[in-house]
Amino acid sequence: MSDYGARRTAMVDTQIRPSDVTKFPIIEAMLTVPREAFVPMDMREAAYMGKNLDMRDGRVLLEPRTLAKMLDALDVRKDELVLDVAPGLGYSSAVVARMAEAVIAVEDSEDRANEAQVILAEHNVDNVVLHTGSLEDGAAEHGPYDVIIIQGGVENLPDSLLEQLKDGGRIACVMMTGALGDVQIGHKVNGMISWRSVFNAGAPVLDAFKRTREFAL
Repeated sequence: MSDYGARRTAMVDTQIRPSDVTKFPIIEAMLTVPREAFVPMDMREAAYMGKNLDMRDGRVLLEPRTLAKMLDALDVRKDELVLDVAPGLGYSSAVVARMAEAVIAVEDSEDRANEAQVILAEHNVDNVVLHTGSLEDGAAEHGPYDVIIIQGGVENLPDSLLEQLKDGGRIACVMMTGALGDVQIGHKVNGMISWRSVFNAGAPVLDAFKRTREFAL
């Protein structure tokens, strides 16, 4: 039987702390949330590897370092409402839930959302609400949000999602240009979002956030 607790500690000590992530809420959450519970059963042995984990259907579980550094840059606080886009089976939502007041998790697959809901309930995560709908539409009825985080690669962000961010709010995503990517943090001030690049990372581009291709005959 695998000692997942020891693997969690090793993940934090070898992947998170060396990446200059030192905020206690992030360290505590990643030491506590059982990452292996939020992946398909046949992938549990790979849950703590330092790379994006292919979850099938064009989805990945972002590598621990990427998620931790995104959260470090976002600096989520206890009184904030967070929109977690494309959380798969809910790992990122469970992590963020330990540092935010509440999380709205948007999934475009009802089956995936239902499975995530069951796993979250099994682990007593009671401040996450699963919302089923298109990823690019977010969940406007629950917003606006202090923080938006997207669990996958992005080429294009629609205004419909950006409009759900509160003034003074922050958004994080893995912005991809071809095979290269970097995590960018956007700050919304007076209705405008200013972006800055914080570190290099990569992830498959989510279908909902692919740039529209122009075809020429």
